Amino acid sequence: MANATIENVKKSFGDVEVLHGISCDIRDGEFIVILGPSGCGKSTLLRLIAGLEKITSGTIKIEERVVNDLEPADRDIAMVFQNYALYPHMTVFNNMAYGLKIRKMTKEEIRNRVHKAAEILELSELLNRKPRQLSGGQRQRVAMGRCIVREPKLFLFDEPLSNLDAKLRVQMRLEIRRLHQSLNITSIYVTHDQVEAMTLADRLIVMDKGFAGQIGTPLEVYEKPANKFVAGFIGSPAMNFFDAEMAGDGKSIRLSSGEGLQLSGEGVTETAEKTVTVGIRPEHFVICDENKAQIHLRTDLVEKLGADTLVHGYFKDNGDALTLRLNGIQHFDRNNLLPMWVAPENVHVFNQQSGDRLN
Repeated sequence: MANATIENVKKSFGDVEVLHGISCDIRDGEFIVILGPSGCGKSTLLRLIAGLEKITSGTIKIEERVVNDLEPADRDIAMVFQNYALYPHMTVFNNMAYGLKIRKMTKEEIRNRVHKAAEILELSELLNRKPRQLSGGQRQRVAMGRCIVREPKLFLFDEPLSNLDAKLRVQMRLEIRRLHQSLNITSIYVTHDQVEAMTLADRLIVMDKGFAGQIGTPLEVYEKPANKFVAGFIGSPAMNFFDAEMAGDGKSIRLSSGEGLQLSGEGVTETAEKTVTVGIRPEHFVICDENKAQIHLRTDLVEKLGADTLVHGYFKDNGDALTLRLNGIQHFDRNNLLPMWVAPENVHVFNQQSGDRLN
């Protein structure tokens, strides 16, 4: 196990800067997930940590040792790739043992490490098979086993579940989490899948165009997004955004539809902006009695998903699009008018120009 430190790391390809000063302290045994859309720089950051790319400026430390100029083999890390990267002509045993043979370990030590890893990953019955005789999930477990046997200081995962079908992704996600709880090895995991990120991570690094939009626990990022990008990226369906006017006391807002909402706590205490962007997650709308209603939704399309129902519609007056998520099966006709209420703590306010959170 080891801690790691990323200090103001920047990366440029020619004149194009793709990482703009990323900093994060990764604690011993922590599971960090780097999350973001395609092209945001998450895989580039992982490759810098692995030593597969040279950093332009900044510092990367593993156990207080600066590793900027070390080769990947000298960083004591292990990496699981998206495409498994198994040797097709070798058995499962030999695939897992190959790195140890290169390090000239004894046959007994190699055998003990491989069998221990195979037992953890439930691969003991498959050690004599070739990769072509395995399912996608089994191949990915072999790739993880190849890392486990090395007993590295740091695990790096580069979108390891992208090639698996939906059911297998759920199973492998659970296995990765159990594996981390069992081995407690510091891990850094890259994904664009927010479900993977929310369920696996101790902390998230949410990337946006080469910047760290927010670093925090999954619940911190969900409940208090630092900016509009993070708020819109985390959550499915995505957060609803509307234009609104701030009240003079900063404790309430008025939507462009004319309807008002209260803010929790002290509201917005420091802003010169009169017009702001308001965000409300689809699951935070509550259908209520007319006398308690703050917002009215005119229904357009209803998606019945079994466990949930998604209702798509518009504000009754100005036509701004609105989506809400309700538990269970709900039945609505088109053009129904639904009275709704939102708890003050679930109303998020953002600066319209910078996108930064205001409340």
